[in-house]
Amino acid sequence: MLPEERQRRIREWVLDQGDVKISDLSAKLHVSEMTIHRDLKPLLAEGIVKKTYGGVMSTVKEVQHSAAPHQCVYCQRQCNPRLACRIIRLNGNVEIACCGHCGFLQLQRVKDVDQLLVQDFLLNTTFSAKHGWFVMESSFNVHCCQPQLLPFEQQEVAEKFVKGFGGLVLSYKEALDVLIEKMNHATCFSKRTTDGEGE
Repeated sequence: MLPEERQRRIREWVLDQGDVKISDLSAKLHVSEMTIHRDLKPLLAEGIVKKTYGGVMSTVKEVQHSAAPHQCVYCQRQCNPRLACRIIRLNGNVEIACCGHCGFLQLQRVKDVDQLLVQDFLLNTTFSAKHGWFVMESSFNVHCCQPQLLPFEQQEVAEKFVKGFGGLVLSYKEALDVLIEKMNHATCFSKRTTDGEGE
């Protein structure tokens, strides 16, 4: 595994868990603790993590703005931890969205986003949305926002899921483009319906 990939995983684990031990990172990534210390240097320089005794912890603060704890920052729906995603702003604050659908829409609304972290739908591991794959139009309904986006870290796993439950496997960019297009059409349709009713 390349250092950049290890750093990405370390960043995601620290942001997800709040603090981690060097020994745990070493065991998870199958490298020496000295290698972990080298991998942490760029993250320490960015100010995303800080050293603790025997480990590192996140310097990022979670904020909810007007939303109550565990409420989606976009739609205000109660968040299911299994579907929730984290929007990391450039100022270091973190917003919680109830699902990939709302996370992607919040990206469009706020613009000053450093990273979007999602959880693999099957494995429950945290990863950067930019490196993931998303299933849309699946028959598997998670009873959250529509059209739903189910995140997968590996393309092969997403494709196997689609074989059983249908849908489309999309890259991050494709999923973002398709969602925005669908939401724009939904808005236009709603407006036409409202306009038509008034005549």
